[in-house]
Amino acid sequence: MKSTINITTEWDIVTAREIGRNEAKRIGFDTVNQARIATVISELARNIYLYASVGTITIEKIDCENSVGIAITATDEGPGIEDVRKVMQDGFSTSGSIGAGLPGVKRLTDEIEIQSQLGEGTTVRVNKWLR
Repeated sequence: MKSTINITTEWDIVTAREIGRNEAKRIGFDTVNQARIATVISELARNIYLYASVGTITIEKIDCENSVGIAITATDEGPGIEDVRKVMQDGFSTSGSIGAGLPGVKRLTDEIEIQSQLGEGTTVRVNKWLR
């Protein structure tokens, strides 16, 4: 199953979290990992809401050889990220927050890929594998 949620309001963040948690449960993740996946979705959706205003979160089951997992892709057409390496450092923030966003997402998932072009937008894809 593949779900795409448009992110334009704070309620969309809640909806994306709920859909992601339900999909994680359906795949077989335990409650701790369901909460981690919901947190990742919340962070990615909040970044869209704060920095780009409009974007999407796509949640899908993934299969690779003998493994199954969940992929979450956040896509926006916002201003882009000037220095991806810098935003991946703990404590870096452009919004005055504690700067745990993308570094936290990286810690809670198994794989992360970030593509960003200034003035064109950002795509963040993360995978979490069922162990």
